[in-house]
Amino acid sequence: PSTAEWTVAATLAAQRGIPHFTRAQDAGRWDFRTEHSLIGAKVLMVGAGDIGRTIGRMMAGFDVDITYVARTARDGVRSIDELPQLLPEADVVVLIVPVTPQTTGLVDAAFLAAMKDDALLVNAARGVVVDTDALLAELTSGRLRAALDVTDPEPLPAGHPLWSAPNLLLTPHVAGAVPDTNARATAAVTEQLTRVLAGWSVAAAMALAA
Repeated sequence: PSTAEWTVAATLAAQRGIPHFTRAQDAGRWDFRTEHSLIGAKVLMVGAGDIGRTIGRMMAGFDVDITYVARTARDGVRSIDELPQLLPEADVVVLIVPVTPQTTGLVDAAFLAAMKDDALLVNAARGVVVDTDALLAELTSGRLRAALDVTDPEPLPAGHPLWSAPNLLLTPHVAGAVPDTNARATAAVTEQLTRVLAGWSVAAAMALAA
């Protein structure tokens, strides 16, 4: 839930220009300008697992139009092979996939080029999912915007160009860092182990019965 919460918070902050207004506040500058909105946005959720679905439920109150994408198509989920057709329509692209050979470097120059002008890329997955140089080129040109909780490399070294990249909201891999994270993780692992042990017990009983 905390990762989903960060994703929604970062998306809202980036869409409403909060980083810009925070810098203006620090400079004592009243800098009015119209920003983007999440309400009614077309969101492409690259990753249809538990976290992706939780993000979708949290965003539902903003009347977003969500399309889920996964490795293979199924009911209500599009295939990752359809990304070239889906990316040009999305206002916000959220990355919430595991690191696999297929997802490493998934967001390359071609992926980013397929995104519509002024779209927002939100990475709550892992830094290696995105080609950093390709993203930097799009941010520097001003064509795309991004919100990142993860980077490649990570931790991001001092002097790295991402620190000063325009159109970027950047946090240091803190999406899951909330006070009750460890307790929730322990509860989840305990529940899964209980299910596994229960399954073994059933299997053992059936074997004895046979």
